[in-house]
Amino acid sequence: MSKLKKLGLIVLFIWPQIIFANPINVTLHYIGPTDGQVWAGVQQGLSEANLQGQFLGQNYQVKNITEEELAALPQSEITAVLVGTDAKHILEIAKMKKLAYVPVFNLSSDADGLRQACLSNLLNIPLSKQMKTDALAQWQAKNPDTLVTAHAWHHDFVKFAASQLNNRFTKNHKTQMDDDAWAGWAAVKMLSDTVARTQKTDAADMLNYLKNDLSFDGQKGDTATFRETGQLRQIVLLIDKDDNIVAEAPLRGVKGGLDSLGMVTCKK
Repeated sequence: MSKLKKLGLIVLFIWPQIIFANPINVTLHYIGPTDGQVWAGVQQGLSEANLQGQFLGQNYQVKNITEEELAALPQSEITAVLVGTDAKHILEIAKMKKLAYVPVFNLSSDADGLRQACLSNLLNIPLSKQMKTDALAQWQAKNPDTLVTAHAWHHDFVKFAASQLNNRFTKNHKTQMDDDAWAGWAAVKMLSDTVARTQKTDAADMLNYLKNDLSFDGQKGDTATFRETGQLRQIVLLIDKDDNIVAEAPLRGVKGGLDSLGMVTCKK
């Protein structure tokens, strides 16, 4: 065997060991129930993050804790907090002084007040009430006689690799993905993508990247980014009474694109 081939085999053998000599371990903290769709979505995101992490030298875990346990944790041990509770508790958690530079994800509340609060660390994944209202108004302006509801996700959504995500979720959890499950999955997906791209796990660095550099597909086509209100820009699916997707908002021809849906800026 030539020296060149021997060298190639040696490099092939030791290269993965060099790359993963210092694997990145990421612990995320979750506050909320563990018997619903939000938690199922978080678990789906965790499973996929670790699958990707096998090739990138990254390991992820999600710890379910209480607000009291979170308050007792050293700040250095907190990378991101996922919250699947009501608006009141989400706001209380996001306002904790120790979390001022930590990404806090709202996974469950559509309350406009969480967006109006304009907290720099609060990232809202679900559609806000105002986004739903605006999407419905766009539909009614063109279809006044047909009633629909507004959703972030639907189990029959197939575009942009959505069908594959729906299939993976249903296979793993024996139920269909809905808005709550998508929000849980999306938050973990964003975080794992951020670690993969930046190779950083410092909370402040991650928050800065998520707010300023994130370009998230989310299997919904349009690139999703966060507004200064902390709301995730995203398309809205309009569903008729027979549970069929009839349109995606913003509707064609509506000015403003994604920013025609919901509160866009913070009041100065």
